[in-house]
Amino acid sequence: MSEMLIQQEAAQSARQVRTVPQGNVNWRTQLTGWSFVLPFLIGYAIFTLWPVILGFRMSFYNWSLNGVARFLGLGNYQELMGDADFWNSLWHTIYFTVLSTPILVILAFFLALLANRQMPGRWIFRTAFFIPVALPIAVTAIIWNWLYQPGFGLINNMLAGIGLGPVDWLNDAHVAMISIVIMTVWWTVGSNFLLYLAGLQQVPAELYEAAAIDGAGSWAKTISITLPQLSRITMLVVILQVIASLQVFGQMYLLTGGGPNFATRSVVEYMYETGFSSFRMGFASAASYILFFLMLIITIMQFVFFQRPQRRA
Repeated sequence: MSEMLIQQEAAQSARQVRTVPQGNVNWRTQLTGWSFVLPFLIGYAIFTLWPVILGFRMSFYNWSLNGVARFLGLGNYQELMGDADFWNSLWHTIYFTVLSTPILVILAFFLALLANRQMPGRWIFRTAFFIPVALPIAVTAIIWNWLYQPGFGLINNMLAGIGLGPVDWLNDAHVAMISIVIMTVWWTVGSNFLLYLAGLQQVPAELYEAAAIDGAGSWAKTISITLPQLSRITMLVVILQVIASLQVFGQMYLLTGGGPNFATRSVVEYMYETGFSSFRMGFASAASYILFFLMLIITIMQFVFFQRPQRRA
């Protein structure tokens, strides 16, 4: 009898639970979630989305800082297509990207392998590799400007110590871009290093143990286990690095000012000078959207390239 009473009470409780209006619970949950997200969405719309829309509109106008605007249609884009300075600055940007991206990706991977090894004091390596990222670009430029000085710079003094002559790192058109790449690698490799290190710590240790039982060495483990396990991290690192390199500005502007003879002027510096020195805001906006579409195309191509091996697998 008591068992039947218990079953009846349980069934009645279940019916009461079912009668709770689920719509109210879901509505309250969604309202709570939106209350946290809404401030960010409002800030994003005001400070990011609206300037993007306004900039795209400006690219079709002869727009200056005094507020005078005259509709040109595709006139700014047509002028850019025939502007040799724009294409030269775009080529310098692509050249910088091609030089710096492989180094920043490969070096970050091997630094992460080193810092992930089980050894005493490995936190020292992790800290040393990441500290430069925290430095502002102005401070980094001052440090490397001193290192690159032809007369008293540390690098030329080290070269003199091994019998080599001084190098004019920042004023030689053939060396200036390499100098900027070296500084950029030192300054930003820590970001990619951190991503790879986080990925390495997620690789199951059982995979390495099984490979060791099969007689695999360190290099074989890296090729057969580590690289495949970090394929998505590598895709992320490469895409972020290419986007960042295509937007390079501070290093070139502060170290060389785009020189010598505009040999290191990036496309972003070209936009800056066009918009804030020549006061052609519409023309600069058109240049920025050409760069945006270039980055979009390159990013899509990278996604397709990295997704192919995963689909085959």
